[in-house]
Amino acid sequence: MSIVIDNLSYVYMQGSPFEKVDLSNINLEIDSGYFVGIIGHTGSGKSTLIQHFNGLLKPTSGRVLINGIDTRSKDLKELRRIVGIVFQYPEHQLFEETVYKDVAFGLQRFDLSEEQKYNRVMDAIKSVGLDETVLEKSPFELSGGQKRRVAIAGVLVMNPEILILDEPTAGLDPSGRNEILSFIQQLHKNRGMTIVLVSHSMEDVARTAGRVIVMNKGTIEMDGKPSEIFANTQRLEEIGLSAPQITYLMKKLKTYIPGINGNIFTVEEAKKEILKYLGRSKND
Repeated sequence: MSIVIDNLSYVYMQGSPFEKVDLSNINLEIDSGYFVGIIGHTGSGKSTLIQHFNGLLKPTSGRVLINGIDTRSKDLKELRRIVGIVFQYPEHQLFEETVYKDVAFGLQRFDLSEEQKYNRVMDAIKSVGLDETVLEKSPFELSGGQKRRVAIAGVLVMNPEILILDEPTAGLDPSGRNEILSFIQQLHKNRGMTIVLVSHSMEDVARTAGRVIVMNKGTIEMDGKPSEIFANTQRLEEIGLSAPQITYLMKKLKTYIPGINGNIFTVEEAKKEILKYLGRSKND
C-alpha cells in the first residue's frame, strides 16, 4: 500500500478568527503503482490534500500513512525521499546557471560521487524526454515546456516512489501539454511509479488516470474509474465541474446516430468509435 488516509480533517488557522475547515473526514487508500487523478473546483481541497502526502501539512485530526510512515513523525527525511511533489509552474523555481546544476541540486546532501550524480541526472533528464544536449544550457534559454520538464527532472533525480503533480500542464500550449502528459504516462509505465495528478482539465485526467477522485467542499464526492465518474455529467455540473468536451460531443452525436457509443471520454476513443461505426455502416 502506498497511501492510506484515515479520517483526515484539516482546519486552517485553527483557533483564530480566520479558522476554516479545508478537509473533513477523508478516508482514502491508493495502492502502489496506480495512476490517480484528483479533480475539483477551486477551493475544493485538492491542494490541501496533496500537501499532506509528504508532511508539508499535518492533520488536525486523523492520520496519513505513506508506505507505513506516519506524516506526523518528527523525522520526515525518508518520507520526503519517497514522495516527490511538483507544484504549479515549477519552472519558476529554476535558479542555477545550467540545467545540470539545477537538476543535480537536490543531490548535494547525499554522499555520491560525481559519476553517480551524473548518472542520476542523466536518468532524470531522459525520463522527461530530454537529452544531454541541454545539460550545459541555461534553463532560462529553454522553451516553456522544456523548462517545466527540467523542473520535474529535479524532483525525479531523487528517485521518488510516489510522484504528485499539481496542474502540470497549466499555462502550456497544446503541444507542450501533450509532451508533458506523454512523458508522465511513460514514467508510470516504465518506472511503475505511483502517480497522483491534480488537474482542472478533465481531458488530461481522462487521458491518463485509471482512477478519478472528485473533491467537493473538502470531502470526497466521487471515487471510481474515469468511465464511472465522467458518465455522471449531471452531478459533476452540479458541483461546478464537467465531463471532457469530447464526451458532450459524442452524446450529441448519439442523438443523431443511435448506434454509436456516447460514453466516450478521450479523443483517441472517439476516433476509434467513429471509425468503427463508419466501418459498420459500410458493411450494412
